[in-house]
Amino acid sequence: MFNLKPIALVSGTVVCTVGFLLFIPLITEVVYRSENWQSYAVPILLYLIVGGSLVITNRNIEFKISSKEAFVITVLSWLLLSFLCSVPFIYTKADLSVIDALFESMSGITTTGATTISELDSLPKGILIWRALLQWLGGIGIVVIALSILPFLRVGGMQLFHLEGDDPYEKFLPKILSVIAKIAAIYILLTFILSCLYYLYGMSIFDSLAHSFTTISTGGFSTHNESFAYFQNNSILVIAIIFMILGSFPFLVLAQTNLKSPFATIKDHQVKIFLLVLIVSIFLIYSFAAQYLSGTWIDKLISISFNTISIISGTGFVSENFENWGNYASILFLILMFIGGCAGSTTGGLKIFRFQILFKFILIHLRKMSQPHAIIVGNFNGKKIQESTYESVMIFFFVYILTFALSTLLLSFSGLDFVTCFSAAASAISNVGPGLGDIIGPEGNYSLLNNYSKIVLIFTMFLGRLEMLTILILFIPSFWKN
Repeated sequence: MFNLKPIALVSGTVVCTVGFLLFIPLITEVVYRSENWQSYAVPILLYLIVGGSLVITNRNIEFKISSKEAFVITVLSWLLLSFLCSVPFIYTKADLSVIDALFESMSGITTTGATTISELDSLPKGILIWRALLQWLGGIGIVVIALSILPFLRVGGMQLFHLEGDDPYEKFLPKILSVIAKIAAIYILLTFILSCLYYLYGMSIFDSLAHSFTTISTGGFSTHNESFAYFQNNSILVIAIIFMILGSFPFLVLAQTNLKSPFATIKDHQVKIFLLVLIVSIFLIYSFAAQYLSGTWIDKLISISFNTISIISGTGFVSENFENWGNYASILFLILMFIGGCAGSTTGGLKIFRFQILFKFILIHLRKMSQPHAIIVGNFNGKKIQESTYESVMIFFFVYILTFALSTLLLSFSGLDFVTCFSAAASAISNVGPGLGDIIGPEGNYSLLNNYSKIVLIFTMFLGRLEMLTILILFIPSFWKN
């Protein structure tokens, strides 16, 4: 039997959290002297009453959950957040339909950055800061899930990151709650530093705060239709590059980096490969695309670096229409969407470590073909890779590609062209944002898609963010049996 009380307690906490967070756009509207603050009052009151009732009713329970309940709580919490956070998009001046509001909310919570809003510059400040806040919340949320839930559930090879004495990153705090608290503190500190830097180099206070939320979370929502092209400022682009890279690093490793071990981050196997892939990609794109850009070689390098890290990290900011850089750049960007950043970061995609595990398995298999009796052991960050980890990673790759193919097929039923279907599915499952083509490319958005296509992409974003298997297991009948 399921123990419903822990699920009710977590659900109530989620509802209350959203209620308290809604005070931020409300206060923003009051500061900017807008009457839209009234649109937030009713949801705040309703969420605090309902959520508070659930918390008070279940506050004294012993919080012990099974793996089944962990799956249910993870999925339910994310769904609850998406539905609850969509309400302001319906009842404020954004005036979105229910489907568009759900799309915007899911895109925010999953840090995808795809949007159905065409005129961002004319929206009230409250709804703009709400969009940014959703991505900031989703960014820290997925880091917490990646460290505390997915390793425990052994999803997609994430058992490599279990916070026990034998995990690949040495245990530096005694309890997982302490680890999460330290990571949250680093996340908040980086956000604050980034906001200050944006402001010092030319952004307004509002823009600096909103973009700091969506940069460190590698989300990609902007307050302007032109995204970072609006600012025409290389210094801002360089700052964004640095913090998008930091957002792509494992936050557990960032937490280990201090004066005593200043190089802990770059010693990590994932980080080394991620930086190598990033540098090679920038070099290749610069070699072929520089001719399509204007300005000095420094201007070109900054622009190419910004858009490249934006795509591989799944942030989705743009400063140029990279579709004008030739087919080569578009295809490489499409590949980078699938790769993603490091496990335990705010990024989407397949994650670097899974490619490392897969290539190690291929090399071991090839060596065993030539030396059938040899005992060959693979290692990751100094830890032996178990056979079950190889199996988990290969299963994850298969399900990921299958989900992507199915999403592409379902989108094709709506009459969209191949490039739009293919890139929209890739962007949604990798939580990137922009796709390719005239409709959803760097200069477009998802507003022109019909409701059917948006619903397909809502589910694809959801599946991609929660590593698919976490959700798909709920549809196995045996899961629900005692």
